[in-house]
Amino acid sequence: MGMVKDFKDFAIKGNMVDMAIGIVLGAAFGTVVKSLVSDVVTPIVASIFKMPDFANLFFVLRAPETLPEGVASVGDITSLQELRDAGGVALAYGSFINAVIAFIIVALALWVIVRAINKLKKEEEAPAPAPAGPSELDVLLEIRDSLKK
Repeated sequence: MGMVKDFKDFAIKGNMVDMAIGIVLGAAFGTVVKSLVSDVVTPIVASIFKMPDFANLFFVLRAPETLPEGVASVGDITSLQELRDAGGVALAYGSFINAVIAFIIVALALWVIVRAINKLKKEEEAPAPAPAGPSELDVLLEIRDSLKK
């Protein structure tokens, strides 16, 4: 029964609950960041570079054996999904760029949160001001003077 009691104490103290809340919030935050990258950041950056979407930036590593209808050559394929559906293999560096942008946004957000928490901890740990009263030197001088008498 010791293990069951220990586990119950562990779960009730909040460690498990805190961890579960962190995981759920992290997943939700990941979804928000993914949307931010794909729906806000990528279109802005893509408009600057005159490209519709980073996700469709790719190098063809192996062309499909049969091309989709209406496509004359591999160079005419404009969509990564279209190439993959036809059986081609591509290095999708545009998706990687999206993932790097998402990572940078998440890392920046976490850095801001950790920095704020560390500032709060430093404020809590700040030493209390010294009590108003005689200094250590004054006390020592008083002791010396009383010993002389």
